[in-house]
Amino acid sequence: MAVAALEQEIMSLRKRRQLYSLIGVLLVIGVVVSGYSKSNSMNSGGFFQGLSQFFDYPSEIVVEAWQSGPAFFGIMAGFLPAMLETLNIAAVATLIGGALAVVLAMASSRNVDSWGPLIPVTRRLMDITRAFPELIIALFLIFILGSSPVPAMIAVALHTAGALGKLFSEVNENIDRKPIEGLSACGANWLQRIRYGVMPQVAPNYLSYFLLRLEINVRASAILGFVGAGGIGQELRRTIGWGQGAGDETAAIFVLLFITIMIIDQVSSYLRGKLVGSDRAH
Repeated sequence: MAVAALEQEIMSLRKRRQLYSLIGVLLVIGVVVSGYSKSNSMNSGGFFQGLSQFFDYPSEIVVEAWQSGPAFFGIMAGFLPAMLETLNIAAVATLIGGALAVVLAMASSRNVDSWGPLIPVTRRLMDITRAFPELIIALFLIFILGSSPVPAMIAVALHTAGALGKLFSEVNENIDRKPIEGLSACGANWLQRIRYGVMPQVAPNYLSYFLLRLEINVRASAILGFVGAGGIGQELRRTIGWGQGAGDETAAIFVLLFITIMIIDQVSSYLRGKLVGSDRAH
């Protein structure tokens, strides 16, 4: 009798849980539907009405680019300086952010003998730099410093420092402590233990993450151009703002940006593969 009563109680609890789950799902669906209806009523046009015109603007861009003929390649060449500016922003920001990330990672890792009270402070600092997207930081800096590539570089560098610092600290947590202990027994100071006991172990992974972050920062730097931070993004905002008649320039920027990111992606993947291969070989 006790077993039967227990089984009945379990079945009752299971049915109640299923009922609660169904009510939760219905509530979520209701919120989504009501939210869509409200936002759709506030738009100048309906969602499905705009969806039917989704390919109108892209088709205009393709047609205008095709009509430009061989001059299209000259248009692409004209945007090379802006593309180089975007690459410069990304490269400098990645270098500065990467250097800061190494310092933050070493200061926030327990198994590299960092000063205990500094560890939670450093980790919260990395959380803060990662919490705000590059776009938000760039908008704030542009308001203070004005429209130029400098705010974009600072914004990308700050976010890079927090993101790479987190990844680097996780790499530090997986190192072998025996070299550190051996150097400590020989009387080496903290910097010497980091230089000779930690960096040889983490350098391949550090560089791999650094190259991956460079790819991300090129895309981020292009996006920041939309808010006046310079580079290819600023040119893209101008051509899109002109609308019809500037489709060939818009297409040229898209193609140039795609080719640049593809080249960086392939080079970075090759270098990361070489690093992983060399690391395995040893």
